Amino acid sequence: MARKSVAVIGLGRFGSAVAEALSGLGHDVIGVDSDEEKVRPLADTLGHVMQLDATDERALTAAGVSEVEIAVVSIGENVESSVLIVMVLKELGVTHIIAKATTPLHGRILQRLGVSRVVFPEREMAVRLAHSLAVPNVLDYVELSRDFSIIELPTPTEFVGKTLREVGLRAKYGVNLIALKRQGESEGEMVTDITPSPDAPIHAGDTLVLLGRHDRLLTLHERVT
Repeated sequence: MARKSVAVIGLGRFGSAVAEALSGLGHDVIGVDSDEEKVRPLADTLGHVMQLDATDERALTAAGVSEVEIAVVSIGENVESSVLIVMVLKELGVTHIIAKATTPLHGRILQRLGVSRVVFPEREMAVRLAHSLAVPNVLDYVELSRDFSIIELPTPTEFVGKTLREVGLRAKYGVNLIALKRQGESEGEMVTDITPSPDAPIHAGDTLVLLGRHDRLLTLHERVT
């Protein structure tokens, strides 16, 4: 995994979690927030964390933000600040900007400003929770668009002992297997195979990571559970 330089602006619960996760993965992270109370706890974790006004172009430049590959704007509650920070980042030449939004209107404004990706953490978590409650056997759910999603499904009993070719997920159900998770050699270890052979046998306890249209994934779930 290539090491990247990332600025995380806004160190609330979402921003601090993103910053710490990226740092833990070995990336160079600059953490920025105007609130000293949010900056102080991350001083030892991030190394590069500072209190400053992120709408101040000179302050961001001095902090090295103009040199990063990716900027994450995690200020969702204050729409005006969020928009101004994105505009400043654009002026600084940061090409890949991911911004948090709290409402559809906020998201549309950010998209029109040309951010690379808009995220709705609360909405996305709510959708995942709703699907886990509505379809209990699904281990995880990620909505990619209005029509497509990814789910993790425990191996149905009728698939055990068959090969992926014999199961025919694409031909019979119209969904694609993008990974196969199974128990590793060590206790508690899970191994993910992102290029499983069509002739690989499916074992009890395996997890199927499937991509497809919502309706087809639901149909598959209903047929095999």
